[in-house]
Amino acid sequence: MAATDPWFQTLFAARIGGANYGKGTEIYKFEKIKRAKRQALADFPDRQLLDFGIGENDDMAPANVRDQLKLEVDRVENRGYADNGIAAYKEAAAAFLKQRFDVTIDPVTEVCHAIGSKPAYAMLPACFIDPGDVTLMTVPGYPVAGTYTKYYGGEVHRLPLLAANGFLPDLDGIPDDVKRRAKLLALNYPNSPTGAVATVEFYKRVVEFAHKHSIIVVQDAAHILLSYQGEPLSFLQIDGAKNVGVEVHSMSKGFNMIGWRMGFVAGHAKIVQAYADVKDNSDSGQFMAIQHAAAAALLDPSIPLAIRTKYERRLHKLVVALQAVGFTCGMPGGTYFLYAQSPKSAGDRTFANAEEASQFLIREQSVCCVPWDDAGAYLRFSVTYIAANEAEEDALMAETVRRLRGTTLKF
Repeated sequence: MAATDPWFQTLFAARIGGANYGKGTEIYKFEKIKRAKRQALADFPDRQLLDFGIGENDDMAPANVRDQLKLEVDRVENRGYADNGIAAYKEAAAAFLKQRFDVTIDPVTEVCHAIGSKPAYAMLPACFIDPGDVTLMTVPGYPVAGTYTKYYGGEVHRLPLLAANGFLPDLDGIPDDVKRRAKLLALNYPNSPTGAVATVEFYKRVVEFAHKHSIIVVQDAAHILLSYQGEPLSFLQIDGAKNVGVEVHSMSKGFNMIGWRMGFVAGHAKIVQAYADVKDNSDSGQFMAIQHAAAAALLDPSIPLAIRTKYERRLHKLVVALQAVGFTCGMPGGTYFLYAQSPKSAGDRTFANAEEASQFLIREQSVCCVPWDDAGAYLRFSVTYIAANEAEEDALMAETVRRLRGTTLKF
């Protein structure tokens, strides 16, 4: 132990680095992006940063939802702990699933709120994963369920999402030994970052796979209301789906409630109960005033419709802009992300991977996007940029084309 280390340096758990915790030099991808953005702003203070980066809704929650929150904050009955959620929110979640997807859920036993969907993905592995167990995870994807699987001594088996397979996982290619030890299959459709949507046929295969191999399905539906190829499809709409898993919904993307930290887990009653039991020992519930406001949002179908319309319009514009400078891309099936193959070079600069291309675009052109190198070299562009109206959107697209065209990208 170095002289500068605190006395407890050797006490850190192995899951976060053990005695080497805090000594690593690896920089997280999004931190690299933030540093590159700061450098671009310093080097080119008069040049607009075109930010297609992290991906958070650019609008506030609708006025009627905010007004409902203001009312609920002043009600004395909303003080105190909410534990595993108020009846009004669970009933609204069940009503939303029925109205939007024709899915029948018991609000008492088959749904439980979450303080945002992220904690749900941390808690669900606690319900099932013991040392040596496996969670099947699609990549690229949201890593939290995999992170907590490892925390509990389990293993993660990665399922690459490839364009050749429609960005759907190859369930048949999973080794038999892995299938025998697998307990969880974590899915995310519409998929972040690829924008792919699941089909009824795929979900039917997932249900059959789960039954055959005794594997619990956890479907991340954070972007479900941002679906553009037909109507949004819930995993729970598939016959037998509720018998093999749960779907996790978020209020962030489809309701402009980024930061409100509201979502819910719905599906098999026993799985929901296990999640609720773990949750009950992890938190004391979201502030009840927020739950009431979120319930009002769930019961207003005009909110996600307006949000979907805006991001669909912006994505169409971005596809045209990127195609104009050489990208091979098309309209995604869902999400507010556009996932496009990364350029191999720009002028006399060559890129070993998407991260190098992303850093070049941010530092040299002040065009911010997120690299993904998990299953091929791709860049992810988000249409959650700040623009007050369509004229500003069009101006931003024009500037994007002008700037990228000057880089002579090669693919």
